Amino acid sequence: MSTSLEVADIFRSAGPAYRARHPGHLSLALLKVMSAVEHCRTAALGGHVEACTDCGHWRVAYNSCRNRHCPRCQGAAARIWLAEREADLLPVGYFHVVFTLPAEVADIALQNKAAVYGLLFQAASETMTTIAADPKHLGARIGITAVLHTWGSAMTHHPHIHMIVPGGGLSPDGSRWVSSRPAFLLPVRVLGKLFRRLFLTRLMALHEAGRLAFFGSLAHLADRRAFLRHLAPVRKKNWVVYAKPPFAEPQAVLAYLSRYTHRVAISNGRLLRFDEAGVTFHYKNYRCNGADRQQVITLAADEFIRRFLLHVLPKGFHRIRHYGLLAGATRKAHLQRARELLGVEPSPVDATPTVEPDDTRPPCPCCGGRMLVIETFERWRQPRAPPHGTSATGTTAP
Repeated sequence: MSTSLEVADIFRSAGPAYRARHPGHLSLALLKVMSAVEHCRTAALGGHVEACTDCGHWRVAYNSCRNRHCPRCQGAAARIWLAEREADLLPVGYFHVVFTLPAEVADIALQNKAAVYGLLFQAASETMTTIAADPKHLGARIGITAVLHTWGSAMTHHPHIHMIVPGGGLSPDGSRWVSSRPAFLLPVRVLGKLFRRLFLTRLMALHEAGRLAFFGSLAHLADRRAFLRHLAPVRKKNWVVYAKPPFAEPQAVLAYLSRYTHRVAISNGRLLRFDEAGVTFHYKNYRCNGADRQQVITLAADEFIRRFLLHVLPKGFHRIRHYGLLAGATRKAHLQRARELLGVEPSPVDATPTVEPDDTRPPCPCCGGRMLVIETFERWRQPRAPPHGTSATGTTAP
């Protein structure tokens, strides 16, 4: 049976030629991501041999690269992260809020990822906490989990922040829980205006401090007057802040978060073909509605790789951040107080830290038995041949 197409297959086939055509133009970080994706779960990273304790079936398992940009390595990381976040859930409605940068600013962000993406987090979170604390709106301290995405569905550069926010917060003195309205958290028009003002003011400060770099078609923006002219139309635009109605129940938040927290620019499941015409995959055209929204696009292999690499984050940059009641060392105390005011028992997950089970290996595909590691091998090595009397499938021969 043929295996499904993966991003790694495209990188292994077209990656060497792409690097040869762009000598000196790929940073070390980009080269490391390409290498990680290409070598993930291959002999290049080493691995181990497992054998079933019941029927003797054996199989080879290669190590994962664990790079956060690799589509194959995000499932396990997402499961661990979500299990840890389960203790943070409160028995209230949760809202999904999205802050998006206009295209003129997104171009600047692409050449200044750490500075501008960091500013996006800062401005969006401060906008939410400021408006929520205003007595004219909610008048409470809220909690925020924020996730950065830098892509549109067709892998174009489209930086935006997804926020999951409980429908309410602690009063300023911490004496009561202030609930939001059932289907309304904060006014998006007010959020958009403050977000625009905070972001542009601080972006100008970064420019004046010499912390922004400009190359190619944006090189002229190093001049202050040219920079101001570039931002002039943006100051008049409505900056998009989108808020969805609350989830049906807190548990639905975890299922929803699993689709966002550890997502990469494209998942293997969206790939359709890779041939002489290029890479064909599914994408959503948000300018269309209904069945027409789901469309198919084909990109040349080089363009596919280029778009994928647009979304490599700077080393050490945190793409998931927590604010307000969920921030830092005060998170547990704030959550405990919130549960007291809401009249619910502490989550049992709070009492014991999440521990990964000792045996996370899939069971034997032949009999369902337990698989044990019988041999490990180093990078670029292959395991030894199976023991004498073992079939080609790895199952002990009669």
